[in-house]
Amino acid sequence: MKIIQTPITNNDIKEIRVGDMITISGYIYTGRDAVLPKVVRLIEDDNIKEIGIDLNGSVIFHTAVSKAGVGPTSSNKLDIESSMPALSKAGVKIHLGKGALNKKTVEQLDNHNSIYAVIPPVTALLQSKIIEQRVVAFDEEGMEALHELKVDAFPAIVAAAHGETLY
Repeated sequence: MKIIQTPITNNDIKEIRVGDMITISGYIYTGRDAVLPKVVRLIEDDNIKEIGIDLNGSVIFHTAVSKAGVGPTSSNKLDIESSMPALSKAGVKIHLGKGALNKKTVEQLDNHNSIYAVIPPVTALLQSKIIEQRVVAFDEEGMEALHELKVDAFPAIVAAAHGETLY
């Protein structure tokens, strides 16, 4: 088990291999198909600082946040997967979700020293690992808004790293 603390460094990522079990502690961001394209537009327009976050060394979990808890959504949805290269270039080091990614996305993650890890759909376990949560931006999206979570020992399995994939 590898213990990861945010913010994540390039050296942290270099030590991780496909199939590794990891736990993540610190602050992470959430987003899915409604929000991630908006975040990418902010990056492209050089306005990401408008929402008061620093993506360098960060983690994005592909999920919504509701009273029922959090659970991974399919990362290979068009608006989610297509956001991953731009988010990685902006500093996101780990993308969390579920499902296989296409080979081009895996290569682009590698180009930016970022990885993808899968989380089994275990909402109750994940909810117990959340210490704090707040809406950061796009409140109008409800549970799909961009949230910041403080987590402790958030479990995941590395599914794509260094140009390799489990799938």
